[in-house]
Amino acid sequence: MIPVNEPIFFGNEKKYLNECIDSGWISSDGPFVSLFEKKLATYFNRKFAIAVSNGTVALDLAVESLNLKRGDEIILPSFTIISCIGSILRNGLVPIFIDQEKDTWNMDASTIEKNISKKTKAIMIVHIYGLPVDVDPILKIAKKYNLRVIEDAAEVIGQTYYDKKCGSFGDVSTLSFYPNKHITTGEGGMILTDDDDLADACRSLRNLCFLPGKRFIHEKLGWNLRMTNMQAAVGVAQLEQLDRFVEKKRWIGRLYNDLLSSVKGIQLPIQKTDYAENIYWVYGIVLKDMHFQLSDVTKRLSDVGIGTRPFFGPLHNQPVIKSLGLANEHALPFCENLYDRGFYLPSGLALTEKDIQRSANELIRILG
Repeated sequence: MIPVNEPIFFGNEKKYLNECIDSGWISSDGPFVSLFEKKLATYFNRKFAIAVSNGTVALDLAVESLNLKRGDEIILPSFTIISCIGSILRNGLVPIFIDQEKDTWNMDASTIEKNISKKTKAIMIVHIYGLPVDVDPILKIAKKYNLRVIEDAAEVIGQTYYDKKCGSFGDVSTLSFYPNKHITTGEGGMILTDDDDLADACRSLRNLCFLPGKRFIHEKLGWNLRMTNMQAAVGVAQLEQLDRFVEKKRWIGRLYNDLLSSVKGIQLPIQKTDYAENIYWVYGIVLKDMHFQLSDVTKRLSDVGIGTRPFFGPLHNQPVIKSLGLANEHALPFCENLYDRGFYLPSGLALTEKDIQRSANELIRILG
């Protein structure tokens, strides 16, 4: 079986983990946590980096730190993982969904302004599958309407937008270090910001909202969302190899492109735009030929040992969103088509050229 993703560890991971064990400092607030935060803040040219236990809670704290009021609206893409909306709903906020661009699969910035109301207070940017969102138009809209910007850069660690790192835009940005990300700590996440108040709020919320100087007195409820020293040790070692990982991802994408470019009836990822070269977090494919059913293609690939994953289910069509009465009144056709017709092939950093050739050849055979 060629899995969809398999992480690789051939740097200083074992060395740094042994340092944690030898020192006895395996839990939170260890030296590797501080070092990981410092190195990521520098890498993204951010003032603050706050390490947390996973990418989902990074979004939770990012949204809560903005201190929005119940009923306020946040505009976000419908085509993304469910984590992006959990923090919105748990804070009593209202999601406003927009559709995707047909070619880049990212949120369509041209539809944002018509969805802004008096209750709109923020825009959540989510970079999808390897190409960044066209950020500049969104930042201009945010400035025009005095909106906060939350940037989810989990899928594009190492990517740039006009040579500026993704993860450096907006009021607050978030990262995930799940095993399928470009660098991993097993689980883990990071919040990035230049705002002193947002950084203080996120640090407090991740650590049970202890009051400074009055440790067991609490004016707010927080969580225990701390990253362990052992997670951070792995993260530091992975960060040292990030440039190499990015180049490997782009090599995977180029090889798939060469093997599949002549196949009719499928849409391949865009190789580059005016503002970025694809980083191929995953290698996605959309079936254009209606003779092929997505479930049949992916089952037949699985039968011959090729792992696949479907694309994200649009948030506005999720059963939980419909049960809350928050589904869109109008269809969002592009993201609905991506879910109905899209999947991705094995894309992990451990892939070999032989793995990629086999995956592509089996797909070609199935599509005839």
